[in-house]
Amino acid sequence: MRRLALAVLLTTLACAAQTAPPQTDSPGQPQATSPTAEAKIVVPAGTAVSLALTSPILAKTAKAGDSVYAQTAFPVAVNDQMAIPAGTYAQGQIDALTRPGWLSPHAQLQIHFTKLIFVNGYTVEFRGTRDATAGLAAAQQPTGTPRAGSNDVIAAVANAYVDVSSASDVLLDNGSQLDMVLQVPLRLNAASVAAAVRQSSPTMPGPFRSATLCRPTPGMPGTPDTVMPGSPGTPGTPDIVIPGAPGMPDTVIPGTPGTPGTPDTVIPGTPGTPGVACPGPPVVTPNPKVQSYKESFQISAPVRVSGTQLAAGSYQVTWEGMGPMAQVEILQNGKVVASVRARVVLLTAKSAADVPGTRANSDGSVSLQSLRFAGQAIALYFDRGST
Repeated sequence: MRRLALAVLLTTLACAAQTAPPQTDSPGQPQATSPTAEAKIVVPAGTAVSLALTSPILAKTAKAGDSVYAQTAFPVAVNDQMAIPAGTYAQGQIDALTRPGWLSPHAQLQIHFTKLIFVNGYTVEFRGTRDATAGLAAAQQPTGTPRAGSNDVIAAVANAYVDVSSASDVLLDNGSQLDMVLQVPLRLNAASVAAAVRQSSPTMPGPFRSATLCRPTPGMPGTPDTVMPGSPGTPGTPDIVIPGAPGMPDTVIPGTPGTPGTPDTVIPGTPGTPGVACPGPPVVTPNPKVQSYKESFQISAPVRVSGTQLAAGSYQVTWEGMGPMAQVEILQNGKVVASVRARVVLLTAKSAADVPGTRANSDGSVSLQSLRFAGQAIALYFDRGST
């Protein structure tokens, strides 16, 4: 009897094990799965991803807060491994918009992106963070792991400078290309990406149909003037002169005057109508006006940057443009003490104070990792290779 009861119990446990639902990955709760399933592809911060818009941004209705839809126009590979295939969808939102004017025929847009959707449905959300470094230790943390500090670094952004007429009805047309810059490392599940690559089409996205409603119309020629010739006049007869005898005057018989003709009659033609031409298509170009920046900061303890040891004290930093990369010069008392490449990173809000960020090195030294500036929504990040 005891053997029968034990057999029944074992059978029940086996059935329960077979019917238990499989475990799935969820943010913040990594599961014990095989090394292949846990493998990650890390796309480093600073990577530019080429996008083509799949929906237009219209001149009359576009505003901050509107959604932006695009797809990758060119694949992204990391260490000879496909990370983001062409045709992957990207969703974003307009943060700021400047429309063209009669004297300034260009528009400017700042866009942040919220998610990537691969063709197999694998979806990756962009999450802001305080840490915009490209270190693998931070990048390989499980998805959803909370990080210290406010998440003020925008994960993925695009700044578009567009040559466009103020008469155009679209600011960015279907198929317009712009670069999405990753400001934080993007961690992807290698198995999900591989499945998406197998389903992706090897062809490039497009072609895209223009969203403009403008249609050029040809002009209509006018009619020429109608000329009705007048009638010619009739000539008169000349005077007849009969010579007189010697000592006698000539006898003149007056002729008859001619009759004038009638002038031509001109019936004016009708004027033609001019054609309607459409403005040229919007074109994303580099901003010809590069803005210069100069900020100040203080450090309370020695730090290293670009192989140079900076003593505690006050410094200035200068660079040009919004990046994503810029050559930064660090000055003290007007003298350049270090020159280093840095990433220009956009923040969600203006910093309340000057905040230098540091990183401890394995040899016990401290490196300058980042700089935030009071009243500015931008920061500088010095990756490990530059410090």
